[in-house]
Amino acid sequence: MRVISVCVGSSCHLKGSYDIIRIFKELLNKYNLENEWELKAEFCCNNCRNPVSVKIDGSNPYSVSPDDAEAFFREKILEAK
Repeated sequence: MRVISVCVGSSCHLKGSYDIIRIFKELLNKYNLENEWELKAEFCCNNCRNPVSVKIDGSNPYSVSPDDAEAFFREKILEAK
């Protein structure tokens, strides 16, 4: 199973990490990917000056805002299939 980790540290929390988690949950459900991808919360990715940190399979953190979350998902998750 592949893993999407979203930082929920205080900086990312204030920048909308829980909105991103909600969006990712909805999209995983919409595209029936719950059995292929696990969505996890992670504490502090040391990328606090940027938008919310999102990692895929332990990658370096991507910087994602709630406004870009759906586009990020389409590019990194749907195209990864």
